[in-house]
Amino acid sequence: MSDPTALTMADSRPRSLAGDAWEDLRRNKIFWASAVLALLILLMALFPSLFTSADPTDCTLSRQHAGPSGGALLGFDFQGCDVFARTVHGAGNSIRVGLLSTLLAGLIGLSFGMAAGYFGGVIDAVLSRGIDIVLGIPFLLGAVVFSGRLSGPGDDGVTAVTLTLGLLTWTSAARVMRSSVVAAKNQDYVAAARMLGASPARLMFRHILPNAIAPFIVVMALLLGANIAAEATLSYLNVGLKGDAISWGQQISEARKHARVAAGPLVWPSVFLAATVLAFIMLGDAIRDAFDPKLR
Repeated sequence: MSDPTALTMADSRPRSLAGDAWEDLRRNKIFWASAVLALLILLMALFPSLFTSADPTDCTLSRQHAGPSGGALLGFDFQGCDVFARTVHGAGNSIRVGLLSTLLAGLIGLSFGMAAGYFGGVIDAVLSRGIDIVLGIPFLLGAVVFSGRLSGPGDDGVTAVTLTLGLLTWTSAARVMRSSVVAAKNQDYVAAARMLGASPARLMFRHILPNAIAPFIVVMALLLGANIAAEATLSYLNVGLKGDAISWGQQISEARKHARVAAGPLVWPSVFLAATVLAFIMLGDAIRDAFDPKLR
C-alpha cells in the first residue's frame, strides 16, 4: 500500500514556473482547441496528401466556376482548378514562410535582447537605438520594398518574403528579451554564480536564459500568426509569393476579381487563413496567461 504521507508530500512539492504554467494550460479549453487546430494545419502543410489526392495544378477551363463534384469538395475557381486542393497545398508555403521568418526574427531578437540586457551601458544604448530605427520603418512599405528588391527574376518569392519578414519583425522579441534579461540578471542566484567564477557565457545561457525565456516564447507564438498574415498580405499585393508557388494570399488575390460570379474561391482560402492566424494567436494568448503570475 502507498503511504498517504508520502503522497501528500509529493503533491505539496514546489513546482517551477513552467510546471505551474503547464497545470494551468492543462485545464484551459482555449489552449487545447487552438493547439488541436494548429496541429491540423501543420499536418496539412507537411502532408497535404493526407487531406486531398487531387493535383492543385490540374486546371481545365471547361470546369470554370463549377460547383462541388466528386473529389472537388469546394468546387473550382476561374481557371478550373480544384479550390480545396489549392487551399490545402497553399498551407505549405504559408506555414513555411511563417515558421522560417519567425525563427529568423527569433534568432535576431534573442541575440540583440540578450546582449543589450546583459552587458548594458554603451552596448545596450547602441542596440536599443538600432531597434528604434527598425521600428521606425513603416512595416507594409518596408516589406513591399524589401521583398521586391530581394526577389529575382523567375524566383517564387519564398526566400525573399521569409528574409523580409524576419528582418522587419524581430524588434518586439528583442525588447521583451532585453527586459527579461535585465530582471533576471539582478537575481541572487546570478550573483552567486558570478561570485563562484562563472563566465559571462555560462551566466547568460545557463542561469539567465532559462529564467527569462518564457515571455520570449509567448512573443514567438504571437509573431508566427502575424507573419502568416503578413505573407498573405504581400502575396495579395503581388509582391510576395509568385510563379508556381501556391499560397492563400495569392488565391485570394486571384479570386477577388471574380467574387461576384463565384464567391467560394475567395471565401475558403480566407477562412483557412483566418483560422490559422486565430489558432496561433489564441495559442500565444493562452501561453502568456499561463506564464503570468498576476493572472493566477
